[in-house]
Amino acid sequence: MTTSTMHKQQANALRALAMDAVQAANSGHPGAPMGMAEMAVALWGGPLRHNPANPAWPDRDRFVLSNGHASMLLYALLHLSGYELSLDELKRFRQLHSKTPGHPEQGLTPGVETTTGPLGQGLANAVGFALAERLLAAQFNRPGHRVVDHHSYVFLGDGCLMEGISHEACSLAGTLKLGKLIALYDANGISIDGPIEGWFADDTAARFESYGWRVLGPLDGHDVAALSQALAQARASEDRPTLIICRTTIGQGSPGRAGSAKVHGEPLGAAEIAATRAAMGWPHPPFEIPDGLRQAWDARERGAALEHDWQRRFAAYRSEHAQLAAEFERRVLRRELPPGFELLAFKTLAATAQRQDAVATRKASQQLLAALAPQLPELFGGSADLTASNLTDFPACGSVRPGDFGGRHLSYGVREFGMAAVMNGLALHGGLIPYGGTFLSFSDYSRNAIRMAALMKQQLIHVFTHDSIGLGEDGPTHQPVEQAESLRLIPGLEVWRPGDATETAAAWIAALQERERPSALLLSRQALPAQPRAPEQVVAIARGGYVLSERPAPRAVLLASGSELQLALAAQALLDGEGIAVRVVSLPSATRFERQEAAYRSAVLGPRTLPRIGVEAGSTRGWGRYGCAAALGLDRFGESAPAGLLFEQFGFTPDNLAALVRRTLAEEAF
Repeated sequence: MTTSTMHKQQANALRALAMDAVQAANSGHPGAPMGMAEMAVALWGGPLRHNPANPAWPDRDRFVLSNGHASMLLYALLHLSGYELSLDELKRFRQLHSKTPGHPEQGLTPGVETTTGPLGQGLANAVGFALAERLLAAQFNRPGHRVVDHHSYVFLGDGCLMEGISHEACSLAGTLKLGKLIALYDANGISIDGPIEGWFADDTAARFESYGWRVLGPLDGHDVAALSQALAQARASEDRPTLIICRTTIGQGSPGRAGSAKVHGEPLGAAEIAATRAAMGWPHPPFEIPDGLRQAWDARERGAALEHDWQRRFAAYRSEHAQLAAEFERRVLRRELPPGFELLAFKTLAATAQRQDAVATRKASQQLLAALAPQLPELFGGSADLTASNLTDFPACGSVRPGDFGGRHLSYGVREFGMAAVMNGLALHGGLIPYGGTFLSFSDYSRNAIRMAALMKQQLIHVFTHDSIGLGEDGPTHQPVEQAESLRLIPGLEVWRPGDATETAAAWIAALQERERPSALLLSRQALPAQPRAPEQVVAIARGGYVLSERPAPRAVLLASGSELQLALAAQALLDGEGIAVRVVSLPSATRFERQEAAYRSAVLGPRTLPRIGVEAGSTRGWGRYGCAAALGLDRFGESAPAGLLFEQFGFTPDNLAALVRRTLAEEAF
């Protein structure tokens, strides 16, 4: 069999598995997998460096399927190349508890590097993978020793490039000259609504050239030899990322559906599958792959040899750079915090708790970074053009610049969504704990990427400053109202809104120790007074909620977070003078508090007979979860004025909160 004939048969094997699985599920997207089959042959049968026996081999190439609806292409590749993904799992495509869900899910299917589905985000994740490779190479590689040396590949479609995040991420990748990033664009010209020329007429090549990318093609996306040549050309030079434009036919091989929108998102049907088998010269029954083709696809032997070679090179590296090798193993292989971190964190928290000065929690965050970051080389920060406002830098952090990856802080530019998705790629890659900053009101730009981080259980930290009307004169466009509560609705996202420097330090430490979920820190622009605490209260901050100020026989409970913590304490003092005892509970993290055992939560909140009143400068919708009888909050947009005037205007004063407590007690008594 000639090479071209073998390539054709390898591609047809992918097409057959895709159309058979979609048909068995009576659900799915056969068109893109069938159209991208030769692209997959060229990459997966060519330069892609991976080991199916060890999907976590640290120096493997990363592959991302950004157009995740084409998931059956990836599942077929993983199955045929030797990953632990059985034929039975392909037959269970899109079924309950299978390892072949409708869109690829990281952590569920061996070999899937990132969860994709929301178009464009996989492309941005791939930028994060490529950036991580460059950062780690700068930190660990030494003359004669390249222990970090791999490429990041991404398949993407028209829809990925229509999404605005593609501009954010690809512009950044071009600026940073991420030369080991190679994207293959499946330019089939079809989306769900039909031929795209009526709504997507971009000159994609010119667009990417303007970003600083190398652009190859358009070329025939069904010509494996041409694709292989383009991949070799892309790999030969690492001065800029590469886009390979592949002209393909969606549903290639289907005589009645190829090139149509109909093949995009529905099964071919039994009759069309029979016609496709005949047209392809594929006589095999559903899900049957001849042994010769299985052997041609099997990558286990080559993968084992590639990893063995890397292990040999790493052993030589360890013999010359033992300390660096140990650090690599800690950060990349084991993903552990450094020895002594717990003691350092304890001392830093204890020292912060002794301070009495008023400080904005955004500033307290920067102070914490200054204390911990030198001992945490894996911590990599950035900001969406707001470094001086978010305070995400720290002394001697160094700045990443085009072609220079020795620093630990990146100016992402005004790219909130892109930053969040790139951070997801950094976290997924391993060896780094990324964090990035913007204003809390702009978390809405980032929201879907934040959601994806939570879905994938990735450790990263969003620093959201200017967390309320305390932002002041910039006005309602920048003043968050619903964002805090909205973020708390994302399953698996830890949301912190600390009330002073001590709670900020505790929040950062908790986020750094939380290995399987992202965190969001909501921080103030304005200075907040330090609150006195007993040592056991300092420890209790990590539980998300605790009694900060108790009174004998309290008649009500005030629940507060963030800048409103001082307000609750001031109202408590006013009520003391009237003989009305109230308990003040600090809730720096409602999401973490709700994960505590019921007995602890009950002890903090007190018996249900005590009226509970919530206070937070934002939406009041969430207080119902605690059975609050009343709440002081903000269910409308803010205004432009100095912060102090705004808090008074909207009733965030000790007198007003004390009056609310009195009214609530009167109503409860009635």
